[in-house]
Amino acid sequence: MHPTLTLLAALLLAPPAALLAANKANGKLSSGEYSIRQSWSQEQDFPRPFQVNVPTNPDNRKLPVLIFLHGNGGNARSAMSGFLKQHPTMATRYVMVFPDGYLKSWNISAERSKADDRRFIETIVEKLAACENVQPDNFTIMGNSNGAALANQLAIESRLPNIRNYVTAVSPLNVLQHDGRNFKAKGDDNSYEAVATPRTGARIMNISGTEDHLIPYAGGPSPAIPAKNGKLGFVAAEESIFLWAKAMGYQGEKLKNPSSQVGKLGIFSYLDGAIIHYKALGEGHGAVGAIDEATLLRFLEGGRLAKSTNP
Repeated sequence: MHPTLTLLAALLLAPPAALLAANKANGKLSSGEYSIRQSWSQEQDFPRPFQVNVPTNPDNRKLPVLIFLHGNGGNARSAMSGFLKQHPTMATRYVMVFPDGYLKSWNISAERSKADDRRFIETIVEKLAACENVQPDNFTIMGNSNGAALANQLAIESRLPNIRNYVTAVSPLNVLQHDGRNFKAKGDDNSYEAVATPRTGARIMNISGTEDHLIPYAGGPSPAIPAKNGKLGFVAAEESIFLWAKAMGYQGEKLKNPSSQVGKLGIFSYLDGAIIHYKALGEGHGAVGAIDEATLLRFLEGGRLAKSTNP
């Protein structure tokens, strides 16, 4: 059974264009903390919070949205504080959203959380897309580590056309999400048995460090991240981005060498940069820091791929 999600009871009387809170008028999203109630094996009718930062917008423009998923052990408030400081230009141009993983984790394989996190994030997207100051077709999901694993799951399984970009930091596909032949859906019990076909049209960026000792760049089992049976295995970072490129319509050969090199960043670019991997030489599990704000913005605001052919 899929977990049941409901809005906060007090908000059920709000007009359809309104969202989850009383501190905004006329269907406009404003900064603050919001909640979505969700039930699953560990909790019943549990309010799951997410933080929202809306920039000053005197022209009342519709704004793009970036949803950032923290790593295991993190939380929304600290993620928001750090991200806004490190991305000051984006903070003036994007609605920034920071959800909280239950028990500081996202449910991928053997984490503390058993919640339906995909549906949690999809519900946030659906509700924010209805706000009059939000671009409904310009959402980015960006995750770090455990959060990037959830971003990968969303890219594999979500059918929402609102999500334009996915950015995964230091977590390429794991071997549950792609078994070497097919993408796999997680399933309610994390069994990853059903073959999945990702929605086409998404743009995907990955950043991984060659000296990451938690998620090996060349693929293989993590020395520390648990799975149901042993340690969680990962697809090699360069193979992972190639699999994504093929899923989005690329028909050429896998790149054996970077398309270009900028300092310590080897750049593997497919489909005119819509599918791109940054190989951060010498970087470890904090490799996301090798990508500056300007580089991230160029990707987020790049050209669109063809629209989905399998909604």
